[in-house]
Amino acid sequence: MFGGQVIPPSKSPHLRKSGSRPVVFDLDKEEGNVEMEGLLHSTGSNDLKIASLPITTAARMPSPILLWRFKVLLFFLWGFICCKIGWDSVMRMSVNLRDLFLYEAFLYYNPLLLVTMMVWLWGVNLWVFAVSTISYAKIFDLDQNHLTHREIWKVATWMTIVVPTSMTAYLYLYSHGEVSLAASQPVLLYCAVSLVLIFPFDIFYLSSRYYLLRTLWRIVFPLQAITFADFFVADILTSMSKVFSDLERSVCRMVHRQVATIAWFEADSVCGSHSIGIPIALVLPYIFRLFQCLRQYKDTKEKTTLFNALKYSTAVPVIFLSALKYHVLPDSWTNFYRPLWLLSGVINSLYSFYWDVTRDWDLSCFTRIFKCNKPSLCSYLLHGRKWVYFWVIGSNFILRLAWTYKLSAHLRHNYLTVFTITALEMIRRFQWVFFRVENEWNKMSSKSNLQLSEISSEEDKLLAPNDHNV
Repeated sequence: MFGGQVIPPSKSPHLRKSGSRPVVFDLDKEEGNVEMEGLLHSTGSNDLKIASLPITTAARMPSPILLWRFKVLLFFLWGFICCKIGWDSVMRMSVNLRDLFLYEAFLYYNPLLLVTMMVWLWGVNLWVFAVSTISYAKIFDLDQNHLTHREIWKVATWMTIVVPTSMTAYLYLYSHGEVSLAASQPVLLYCAVSLVLIFPFDIFYLSSRYYLLRTLWRIVFPLQAITFADFFVADILTSMSKVFSDLERSVCRMVHRQVATIAWFEADSVCGSHSIGIPIALVLPYIFRLFQCLRQYKDTKEKTTLFNALKYSTAVPVIFLSALKYHVLPDSWTNFYRPLWLLSGVINSLYSFYWDVTRDWDLSCFTRIFKCNKPSLCSYLLHGRKWVYFWVIGSNFILRLAWTYKLSAHLRHNYLTVFTITALEMIRRFQWVFFRVENEWNKMSSKSNLQLSEISSEEDKLLAPNDHNV
């Protein structure tokens, strides 16, 4: 004998009272088994009835589309608030100091704003590669934990939030007389970005951060064989040379405690245009790329790498001749150095344009690009369209000559013009990425196909019957 739970009849009020307690009696073993089967059957039927009931509105979760729209709404609301506070802060300044005030603000935040823009564009590159037949993970030798375009855009979104927020705080605090607090804003932002990059713990995409830092180390010190990712990132850094020069000037002002003061612009102090660190920061990406080409020639003995090294060497006289303007007499600059600067600039631009089209893109004859796995707007616009090639070649040529804005004095010192030209150069590099990666993928595919054909031909020879005459 053992204690068993009595199941009341179907019309019992216990089935309709959720708080009623079960009644326990002593039953025979046989009766207990029968009652246990009834319990299981009743429980199953009750579960089916409960499952068939409609879900209440309180238990429903918001849809992902609704959450996404809510996030977008908050993002634009945040942007409006930042623009409103920033504009009001600028209007508080006197008219004579307003331009200098904005110039200094752009000096600190211009590098990180442009880096944020490049991260957004890189996410677009990865999105196009994801919907096409190009396996960028195989090209860059990435592991399974590499960041997708959605994760790249998530990083870019946080950068878009943090950097303008710090800039807005700088403008607000400075315009309201809190100079010391305003000076701390760019310093804290730069320190936070540096800490996130070198953070040793498994957060903030540790493997991807380590991959980026390792690639940068290999670019600075090309002691090993050059991979595609090494010179690909180095090429992108050449388009960001102006970002590095502004970064050098910003860090120099932070080190010399010249943040949140506009008197330095008129005095042109140690961190001004006369600083030797500016041309060094501009030329370093080209020097790194030059050393990579020389290392490739050492490993492969291909003469093409020497011609590529010559292309990057033509950027060196352009940068240093431009820097001589602040160290020589005006007559010497106008009569001797300026014509040399113009000649070296034209040679570098035309040489680089030729190399982009014929070598990096292999567009000596038009080919098809971006053959996508599934139909989309991107594939419809890009697949086999000649206007795409005309656009990218024409825009690449025009943007290669964008440096000529320096010939105009009122544009040369306009920070908005300089910011726009730098952003356009990064857009040119964004277009370059599509064709360069696709050209590399075509080379890898043709090489693998050639290897497969050789293997199949060898198998055919081994399997072919041998006829012998006796």
